[in-house]
Amino acid sequence: MLDGVRLAVTTLTVLPLRAGRVDRSTAAVAMSVAPVVGALLGLALAGLHAGLRAAGSPELVAAGLTVAAGALLTRGLHLDGLADTVDALGSYRSGPAALDIMKKPDIGPFGVVALCATVVVQAAALTAAGPWALVTAWAAGRLAVSVACRRGVPPARPEGLGAMVASTVPLAAVAAGAAFVGAIGVAAVPGRPWQGPAAVAAALFAVVLLLRHAVRRFGGITGDVLGAAVELAVTLTLVLLTLAPGRS
Repeated sequence: MLDGVRLAVTTLTVLPLRAGRVDRSTAAVAMSVAPVVGALLGLALAGLHAGLRAAGSPELVAAGLTVAAGALLTRGLHLDGLADTVDALGSYRSGPAALDIMKKPDIGPFGVVALCATVVVQAAALTAAGPWALVTAWAAGRLAVSVACRRGVPPARPEGLGAMVASTVPLAAVAAGAAFVGAIGVAAVPGRPWQGPAAVAAALFAVVLLLRHAVRRFGGITGDVLGAAVELAVTLTLVLLTLAPGRS
């Protein structure tokens, strides 16, 4: 259990914890507790965002710096995975040909557009999101990792991060993670306790659709697909949490 928690922290953040045992059993623990790591990241970012606003930072500047800090705290790995995945999907290739595109060090036009759109939308949403909305979104992003690694989802390659973590998370752990993030989401929108859980559910549905497409096109998941799932869930959750009918 302790090695799994260490693996979750070192994989999902920049914190340099001492490495422990790394195998599929520890990967199962790591991917199961990913939503908790996401919630802790969200708390740190919510504190930063609140501090910047209290110091007099303009809303958009504070939001942009918070999104940048989120990328730094995760080494930018999820954004990189998003770009690679979108480039591969945009190529209309399948199987090994698509996987080769994902392994290239450069970023194509599809990936650039995906990165820019994601960062802009996240920053714009943060200008209207409260602290618990931010925590909910980042926790939902890491819940997407648990969903992607649930049993029954195959790896696209026989080696790499995807192969180590694929099909390791039992459905009971996914359900527990969803309940945890949904509970946080109750406080995400003051006066609307249903909106947070609904946003999380919608984001997870989008992640499931992405995973189904990835399995069909690539043969399974990779580390890049996990990153894409994280960013999709974070972005969509933020967008849905900031919807307010009647707002001009």
